Amino acid sequence: MTAPSPSPARSAPLWLLTLITFSGTLAMHIFVPAMPEAGQAVGANIGEMQMTMSVYIFGLAMGQLLYGPLSDRFGRRPLLMIGLLVYTLTSIAAAFATAINGLIVLRLFQALGGCAGLVIGRAMARDSVQSHEAARRLALMNLMVVFGPGAAPLIGSALASSLGWRSIFLALSVLGIVNLICAWFLLPESRIRKEVPKSNSLGRDYGRLLTSPTFLGYAIGGACATTAMYAFIGASPFIFAHQLHRPDYEIGVYPAILMGGVALGSMVASKLFSLVRIERLAISASLVSVLASLTFLVVVLTDNLSVALVIGPMFVFGFGAGIAAPAALTQAMSVNPNVVGSASGLYGFSQMAVGALCTTLVAAGDNPALAAAVILAAAGVIGQLSFWFALGRRVTRG
Repeated sequence: MTAPSPSPARSAPLWLLTLITFSGTLAMHIFVPAMPEAGQAVGANIGEMQMTMSVYIFGLAMGQLLYGPLSDRFGRRPLLMIGLLVYTLTSIAAAFATAINGLIVLRLFQALGGCAGLVIGRAMARDSVQSHEAARRLALMNLMVVFGPGAAPLIGSALASSLGWRSIFLALSVLGIVNLICAWFLLPESRIRKEVPKSNSLGRDYGRLLTSPTFLGYAIGGACATTAMYAFIGASPFIFAHQLHRPDYEIGVYPAILMGGVALGSMVASKLFSLVRIERLAISASLVSVLASLTFLVVVLTDNLSVALVIGPMFVFGFGAGIAAPAALTQAMSVNPNVVGSASGLYGFSQMAVGALCTTLVAAGDNPALAAAVILAAAGVIGQLSFWFALGRRVTRG
C-alpha cells in the first residue's frame, strides 16, 4: 500500500494534532488507579508498580530530545508515524503483560512512542503560520499537556473498575490505531526548511537554543507555568481525602475544576493574542498564577484549609497558566525558525522535567497541602523571573 502524497499547501488539522498530543499525556497517569489490581495480577510490590509511572515520565522527557532534531532533519510526518506505531504496538503488548519487568519496559517504549505527538504536533502547529495564529493553535495543544494527566485518573478508574486493568492498555491501543489511520490520510508534511541539515548540525541546533537566554527564559517560565501543577494533581487525593475528609467519589472532581481554569485561560488566550503583545501577555498571566499560588500558601499556613479556599486559588492559578503557557511556547519556538522541531523537543523536555521534579518533591513531608502550595509558589516566582529575563534579553538585543 502506497501512502497518499499529501500536499504541502494543506495545513495539519488542529483537531488531529490535539488528539495526538492528548494521547501521549493521557497515558501518563491513566494507569495510576489500576496499579494495586495490576500489582496483584503480575506479582509486583508498590515500588515496582510505581516504576511503571516513573519510566513513562522519563521516556516522555528524554524522547522529546530525540524527535525534535530528527523531525527537523527527516521531516515531521515520517517520525510521527513511527512514534504512533510504537505507541500502538506497546499498548497492545502491555495489555497482555504477565510480569512486572516486561510491563516496565513496555511503559518506557510506550512513552517513547507517545512523546512523538507532543513534539511533532507542536512543530506542525507552528509550521507555516504567523505567530498570532500559531499562539492560538498552540494554546489548545498546550491544554492537552495539562488536561491529559488531569483527566487520566478518572478515565483509568472507570475502565479498571468496569473492565479490569488490562482494558486501560487496550483503550490506549485503540486510540493509537485511530491516530495512525487519521495521520496516514490527513496529515501533510509541514517542515519548511528545504535544505536537509548535516548530521553534525543537529548538536549545534541544541547548542544554539541552550545558549539563547531568550529561549531558556521562555522554556523555564513555560514549564513552571504548566507542569508545576502536577504537584497539586498528585497531592490532591491526599489533600481532599485525608486533610479535608471528603468522600472518595468527590476526589476526581476537584482536579477537573483546575483543568476548567486552564481551559478557560486557553480560550481567553486565543482571543487576546491578536490584541496584546505575546511576551507581555505571558508575564501578566504568570503574575496571576503567582498571586493565586501565594494565596493558597497563606490559606495553608493560617490553617484555613477548606474545599473552596483550595479550589478557588487553584482555578485562578489554572486560568493564568492557560494564558501564560501557550504564549511562552510560541515565543520559545520563534527564537529560531529553522529549528522549530528542536525547540519543541527541548521545550517539552523542560516541561516534563519540571513536572517530574514537582511530582517528586510534593511527596516530601507529611502535609500534602503545604508541600503543594510551597512548590507552586516557588515555581510561580521562578517562572515570573524567567519571563522577565527572556523579555529583558530580547529588548537588549533589539
